[in-house]
Amino acid sequence: MKFRWLLSGLLALCVARLWLAQLPSSFWVDEMATAFVVEQGAAHPSLAVAPQVPQSAYYWLPRAADRLFGRSEVAYRVPSILAMGIAMLLVARLAARLIHPAAAWFAAFVCVAQKGINFFAADARPYALGMAVAAAAMWFLVRWLDGARRADALAFLAMGALLWRVHLLYWPFYLVLAGYAAVRLARHRTPLDWRRAGAVFAVLVLALVPVARHSLELNREAAAHVIVPPPTVGVLARYLKWNVVLFCAAGAWLARLVFRWKDRARLPRNSVALALAWGLCPPLCLFVFSRVTGDSVFLPRYLSLALPGVALLATAAAAWFLPAEHWKAAALVLGLGVWLLVGSWSRWWTPHQNSDWRAAAQAINHVELRSPTPVISISPFIESRPPEWRPDYPLPGYLYAHLAVYPIHARTYLLPYAGSPEAERFAAVLAQGDLAQAGRFIVYGSESGLAFWVRWFEAQPELAGWRGRPLGEFGDVGAVMFSRFAPIRELATQCSPFSELPWCSPRFLVGFSWNAATPMC
Repeated sequence: MKFRWLLSGLLALCVARLWLAQLPSSFWVDEMATAFVVEQGAAHPSLAVAPQVPQSAYYWLPRAADRLFGRSEVAYRVPSILAMGIAMLLVARLAARLIHPAAAWFAAFVCVAQKGINFFAADARPYALGMAVAAAAMWFLVRWLDGARRADALAFLAMGALLWRVHLLYWPFYLVLAGYAAVRLARHRTPLDWRRAGAVFAVLVLALVPVARHSLELNREAAAHVIVPPPTVGVLARYLKWNVVLFCAAGAWLARLVFRWKDRARLPRNSVALALAWGLCPPLCLFVFSRVTGDSVFLPRYLSLALPGVALLATAAAAWFLPAEHWKAAALVLGLGVWLLVGSWSRWWTPHQNSDWRAAAQAINHVELRSPTPVISISPFIESRPPEWRPDYPLPGYLYAHLAVYPIHARTYLLPYAGSPEAERFAAVLAQGDLAQAGRFIVYGSESGLAFWVRWFEAQPELAGWRGRPLGEFGDVGAVMFSRFAPIRELATQCSPFSELPWCSPRFLVGFSWNAATPMC
């Protein structure tokens, strides 16, 4: 009982440090897409450029939060916190059922030891819900195979039918479910027979046919949404998360040597096979899919379903060396290590992502209050290409979801993520006309798209002698003000409200450009 309260308190501290501390920070790009879908509706015409975005059952959660509490970063992220808590609970119960009755706490702390789980726990996107639904499907499948109860079969069918509707790239997990059931049936480790199990899986397949058909239709346009190259074997190895498994195994092995433990657990082969399949199948399937089709979907967020399996696999690896009576002590040591080492202690409210769109918008609006300044807003989405993008793109629109979530109170011109003849012609007209007449302007967007357009404006003969300076540090978001070269005294005046920053002192106020080593105020 004493250990239980201690472990409960320590897990609560880990959740507070690693999950809750992220809640108030700025949305990142994908979360702003969530807010756009919730507020504008899945049928908004601008979403036709990315039809896969609103295709998720997840959106009813932030929509309910929005109706109850209004739009805020905290309100939109709380459903993911709750979903990840359910996923962690189910992983702990699976560890207790499949590995050792005392292994639940250890598995829970392995969950919060993974940075991916901590990120998705506070992410206003479908991934925490997907992990919870996957864990629930596996939990009810194990119960059904153990006891052959009809209620468990129905619950398994419900969770299985829901999973692919949470995200269209979660299809590899069905191989894990079917493979585990097949192994249990082949080894006669269940009271079910092939006929009864086959009937349930046949119903599940029928329930998934509409989703499969829709997924195949969307896959025809997959190339337009690819943002990473096909993965190499090295990238695959890095994403398999073996470091977590090796760390837990090495720690348990070292403790065994130090304390000279003799006993060790006997792991059921079915449990080890399940943990291996869960941790390996999603990344391997998406790796093969990306390599074969050339349409790479090998991104950490799409591999998120493997993370609970990694937690089970790490728990199984530790079980090979841990005697039964030392599980809670091992969980306590692991939990303390996670709380002290995984959490970032440089600040209390840790950023969820290195993208402070909110602060960037506030800095731009502060400049606008002092003097009207045109703003060039760069779309953060790769889909912003002609003809979907055009100079008079109607707002609010998906390609500029950041302007709907964090509004800019200035005259705003829209440019796409990357250059194109149409976009560069429009930018040239702006440079010769409105921007030159205004005397200064701001280029605003994510760093990848921003870098191209900052270099483009620097190269324009109409803007010769102009200089660009960042308005502040906003992670991978940038806001660069271009203005005609001015004396140091005028630049120092313009530098307010950022003059408290050390690099804003007059000795730094020389003609540094955007590409200079030291940013110019």
